[in-house]
Amino acid sequence: MTNNGLEGNWLLLRGLSREAAHWGEFPLLLQNGLSNARIHTLDLSGTGRFYQQTSPNRIEAITALLRQQALADGLLEEQPLTLLAYSLGGMVAWEWMKTYPEDINGAVLLNTSFANLSPFYQRLRWQSYYPFISLLLKSNPYQREAAIIKLISNRQDSEGKTTTEWAKIQQQRPVSLQNTLRQITAAANYRPNEQKPTQPVLLLSSQQDRLVASTCSTAIQTRATL
Repeated sequence: MTNNGLEGNWLLLRGLSREAAHWGEFPLLLQNGLSNARIHTLDLSGTGRFYQQTSPNRIEAITALLRQQALADGLLEEQPLTLLAYSLGGMVAWEWMKTYPEDINGAVLLNTSFANLSPFYQRLRWQSYYPFISLLLKSNPYQREAAIIKLISNRQDSEGKTTTEWAKIQQQRPVSLQNTLRQITAAANYRPNEQKPTQPVLLLSSQQDRLVASTCSTAIQTRATL
């Protein structure tokens, strides 16, 4: 990543059924680490301030709507823009870099995956099938968020606090099951062509992630370096 990227505008994108508020304290921590940067967040369609919208079921359409919102919010007026994106947000970031390369300086992609590079049982590890489906069917916001946190987090010391915060988010701006399924469809079918981003990309993954195998990031790295 260039020095301009570290000191310029950063845009943070969350993943499946998550909104900007789910970043918690991370934007402030990033701001403290990059004192000259400007940290921004945006919500994908169907989440956050757009929770009453219907999410597209294709990554390309989600990306187009997100870019429209970035333009409306003036985030592309000051270059460069660096993306930090997680999971589904990483797919959107990849598509954005390829489709509108003039917008983006570079990206950090965390635990993302592409359908044409990794099999479905690595994109959603088979050990997580039952708990993942079970949490989708829970109607109680606190119980659902508690199940999500147990599935994705290794921080037992903060489970209670995070569950309370996330349940409050869901009560205030509930993501519908329909939008969750539409985002799952978009992620499941995302098969980017062989065009590679021209910007620098940093891929980060966790070997202890219980949802997405780290080999998915390795597959993206291999494609990017061919």
